[in-house]
Amino acid sequence: MMKFKTVLTAFALASCLGVAMPASAQEKPASLGLGIFTFTSGPAAAYGMPGKNAADLMIDQINAAGGIGGVKITPTYVDEAQGAQGVITEYRRLAAEPTNQVMLAALSSANCLALAPIAEQLQVPTVGWNCDTHQLLQDGKNKYVFRPNGNTVPEFVAYAVYLLAKKPDVKTVAIINPDYAFGHDAAKIFKAALHALKPDIQVVAELFPKLGSPNYQTEISRLTSARPDVVFSNLWGADLENFVRQAQPRGLFTSSQVILALGETVLQRVPLPEGVIVGVLGDGWWMSPDAEANPETKKFAEAYKARFGEYPVFPSIKMANAILYVKAAYESAMKKNGGKWPSRTELADAMKGSAVTTLTGKMHTRPDGDGIVDQIVGVTVKSPKQSFPVIGDMVRYNGDVLMPKEGQDPIAWISTLKPEFAASLPKPGSYK
Repeated sequence: MMKFKTVLTAFALASCLGVAMPASAQEKPASLGLGIFTFTSGPAAAYGMPGKNAADLMIDQINAAGGIGGVKITPTYVDEAQGAQGVITEYRRLAAEPTNQVMLAALSSANCLALAPIAEQLQVPTVGWNCDTHQLLQDGKNKYVFRPNGNTVPEFVAYAVYLLAKKPDVKTVAIINPDYAFGHDAAKIFKAALHALKPDIQVVAELFPKLGSPNYQTEISRLTSARPDVVFSNLWGADLENFVRQAQPRGLFTSSQVILALGETVLQRVPLPEGVIVGVLGDGWWMSPDAEANPETKKFAEAYKARFGEYPVFPSIKMANAILYVKAAYESAMKKNGGKWPSRTELADAMKGSAVTTLTGKMHTRPDGDGIVDQIVGVTVKSPKQSFPVIGDMVRYNGDVLMPKEGQDPIAWISTLKPEFAASLPKPGSYK
């Protein structure tokens, strides 16, 4: 008993000090602690809670089947609404506990950027289950931080390609995005892609309301006055719901082609008209052809609906796929070392260059820790199967095609794209 306590103390001390633990395999723990960071309160909970719900469901399903390598998962949830400093404190606390070998952190791009150097310091495998900002892994020096669900570059290049395929004569675009890293990154990437693929396009307005704004009347007035051909937005959560509810009565959806990059998350909650361009920032659409062909996905979607009263949205799918990614890494590491329980270092090594089958497709992780994930984009259409609009006229873009190579500057890479590039990609409606 004394020896066991000594080992635990040494582990915790090493973790707190940022000292690397031995890379050798360990005895299986009584349970696998999993730190999961998401928004469970505040406006962003409209996005974060579907992620938590999916984690609860997926973990229950895995545990019911015996866990990972015979070890059941015990999650600890951290509310990102407390701010970066609180998130950092909670991360350090969880990292100091020996059973918490891996973290799913986080939803917010800002929190991911704050946690990444700490993950490297403490040598804790950390999976950004959302974490869109392309800045996260740009220096290519990470060993313990992974982002299997893709990033802002393929996500927003995809929207530019889709828009120009649907509306090749578009001349003017306005942007309304939240005023923080995710919003500004998306605007920069979308503009760069448009200008590369159709140089004569004019951006007539760029609006960046404060995250969590309850009222968008001023911004809507500016958009309706400008009358752009296209309005692009990556507002999300309660912000997106508020914007849609306020913009629709004022005719914004009829005067302009609207692109809601995260629009799939509100299809079941607000009355979106037909023809709005929406997507899922990756391949996480539970009704995609690949998802509907997968019995496990259908099982997950129906179980989610029965438990939480609505079908999963793409943050739910991102979280579920991230947990499958962690499970696959454990299984790969144990297979490699003869069934022994892996260390944190062995687990991180198993994540590098991995290819994981998910609920909606495949996750390929490059050596730099970034994920290559296909991008699904479409438009809202009525469905005889559902009481809410679904995504129709879909296209599925190969994620690798929309990503710069490792070490390339993303914006510089986007600027090299030519109209011929877009013309070579699959067309709207081709994904059936």
